[in-house]
Amino acid sequence: MFLKSFLNLLPNINQETPNFPPTLLFNEGWLLRLVVNWFSTSGLTGHPLSFPKDGHWFSEALLPSAFLPRFRGDPLAESHTNADGVIGHFTLGSTGKSDLALRPDAVHFVVLEAKLYSGLSKGVTNATYFDQASRTVACIAEVLKRADCRPESFTNLGYYVLAPAEQINTRTFTRHLDKSSINEKVERRVSSYKGERIEWSKNWFTPTLDNIEIGSISWESLLDIVKDKDSRAVQDLFDYYSSCMRFNS
Repeated sequence: MFLKSFLNLLPNINQETPNFPPTLLFNEGWLLRLVVNWFSTSGLTGHPLSFPKDGHWFSEALLPSAFLPRFRGDPLAESHTNADGVIGHFTLGSTGKSDLALRPDAVHFVVLEAKLYSGLSKGVTNATYFDQASRTVACIAEVLKRADCRPESFTNLGYYVLAPAEQINTRTFTRHLDKSSINEKVERRVSSYKGERIEWSKNWFTPTLDNIEIGSISWESLLDIVKDKDSRAVQDLFDYYSSCMRFNS
């Protein structure tokens, strides 16, 4: 009954006077979930969104930070980072329903950031230079540390921004996704701790940065892959993407 009532609301969303903002349905979060779910059953290999054996995906996972509060009112602290999507070998709920932890046997961990005409966030309250890409890669290093999983042992370790081709072609994300830029910002963050995070940086962050793949992938290229393998699914995904672009432009 509930599902039927929900579905009855959807035809109204394209009217001039909808009952709720169309962006609640047509947004980058749901686009990512639809695309990643397709990849999870596609059997495709050799792509950043390919799935490993015994792997799964989750949206809105919380990644721990190496810079969580040390004490109440810590002037350097930040909170967990929210990941739009993750693919790989992990579990959830060790300390909270969406808290992510890698399995001891993990060899695949990919974090995805979904965008539609927005850039990466600029920083955290206590470190305005510490942008979203740097923060996420640092959190990936902390996830590995907590599981005692060496980054060198991973067959797939990645951080990718999914965005419209128009944004990628104008190099919106290029500077933020550059490894030297990420390294500079994380090391600046580490230095503010006056030696407390040096071992973490040396033993976990630097090896993670050395072994992780970082880049951007266009939604259009993902839809082309779906088109080549699944002509029945691509039209629905393309129509949905078109609506996302229209309502979020």
